[in-house]
Amino acid sequence: MTFKTGNTTAIVAFMAGVMVIGGCSVLGGGPKNDTYELTGIPPVKGPYSRGRQIVVTDPAALKSLDGTNIVIRTSPSSIQYLAKSQWNDNLPEIIQEKLIEAFEDSDRLGGVGQPGDGIAVDYLISPTIRAFEIITGGGDTAVVEISVRIINDRNGVVRAQRVFQATAPVIGSDNEAFISALDRANGKVMNDIVAWVLKIV
Repeated sequence: MTFKTGNTTAIVAFMAGVMVIGGCSVLGGGPKNDTYELTGIPPVKGPYSRGRQIVVTDPAALKSLDGTNIVIRTSPSSIQYLAKSQWNDNLPEIIQEKLIEAFEDSDRLGGVGQPGDGIAVDYLISPTIRAFEIITGGGDTAVVEISVRIINDRNGVVRAQRVFQATAPVIGSDNEAFISALDRANGKVMNDIVAWVLKIV
């Protein structure tokens, strides 16, 4: 099912337990979705901590955000999905990879990895994705909100915790405009997270 709200186009939702994509059931043949990915961010400057190694844990997320669907929020209690579109991987995996990439590109730490890499860990960087969506009505806006805990891996004590949020207006009415807005908001959040972690560790 598709409809138009404001300048929002082609949105799909779960209806009666069946997801419809571009007018075709996921059980049918149907056209494939367009696949989108998030871009990286410029290297973040900050204090050097060459003696520190960190691991970015698997981000926690609600089920609606733990997949490849691109979320559109039409009201505080209602979400739908962008039609004929998907992320190139499950969103938590994308966020984890982009954070690791950003820390590596900063060239400020002794080592960066993910669980299972086998590195000696000083701090765990534990993200939770609270929002990653387009909010419709009164001008469509991308909202990205990620909370992060820095945990001392030696004793399990939370060194610091903070919530990061950024917004970006949707400029245009096609799917690419929605993705571009989410990408800009995510870039700001990523930059702020990396700069904050570098100051703490």
